[in-house]
Amino acid sequence: MSFAAQLNPASGGVLAYLGTFVVAALFYTLTAHIAARYVLGSVPLSRAALVGPVPAAIAVLLQQYGPGIVIIVSLTADLLAIRVVYRLRYRTTAIVAVAHYTVSALLGITIFNLVALLGTAPG
Repeated sequence: MSFAAQLNPASGGVLAYLGTFVVAALFYTLTAHIAARYVLGSVPLSRAALVGPVPAAIAVLLQQYGPGIVIIVSLTADLLAIRVVYRLRYRTTAIVAVAHYTVSALLGITIFNLVALLGTAPG
């Protein structure tokens, strides 16, 4: 599938990595805000903007290692970022982090499938 090749910034230069990071940071910021609102209620978007770049940076920097390591490291870093930014207890932090991971996975799979479906549309 040619679509998968477009998702890998390794074939591009620094600009490809920067673009991938920015798009991923925006995506994770949105999903962090959705998760925090779901668990905590009304929270400012500015806090999610501090959390979003953390898993994005890990995904870009550790992409050569495989999904198992990236998921463990990014979930741990996400947990720490949520704890620091939102100043929560560990139990509440874990709930927000799991909600963030779940929302990110669901939205990411949905967007990927939508793009793949649109890629099969007739000319």
